[in-house]
Amino acid sequence: MKRLMLALMALAICSPALAVDPGEMLKDPALEARARDVGAELRCVVCQNQSIDDSDADLAKDLRQIVRERITAGDSNDQVKQYLVDRYGDYVLLRPPFNAKTVLLWLGPLGFAIAAFFIGRAYYRRQKQEAVALSPLSAQESAEIDRLMKDRN
Repeated sequence: MKRLMLALMALAICSPALAVDPGEMLKDPALEARARDVGAELRCVVCQNQSIDDSDADLAKDLRQIVRERITAGDSNDQVKQYLVDRYGDYVLLRPPFNAKTVLLWLGPLGFAIAAFFIGRAYYRRQKQEAVALSPLSAQESAEIDRLMKDRN
């Protein structure tokens, strides 16, 4: 029973908590569903990578209200997103488009991975060259080691 309670508590902690208040919701279920779909694609600009539906920040609440107002006014989902992009830039989208402004965002991680690969490769090559560059023991040193080994036995 104790394990079941712990599992249920862990599940409750891990489940996403939607920050949409019941007072914010639209009366029409179809419009509310559209607002939720749009809200799931928009980033809270003051939070770390949370959608506006998942954030309880004041700005996220304002964005949710703007989304619902625009949908109620008859805008399409794309028009609502474009309205917010015009105000806040591509950063407001959880999945920003690939364009000249966001190329570093999309290709930056790949660039870092390639750079890390070449740095690691150069490091290991240098280590190998240093190991090869070590000169072998001279005949006198080899004889001294053999003598010490015989004395030990």
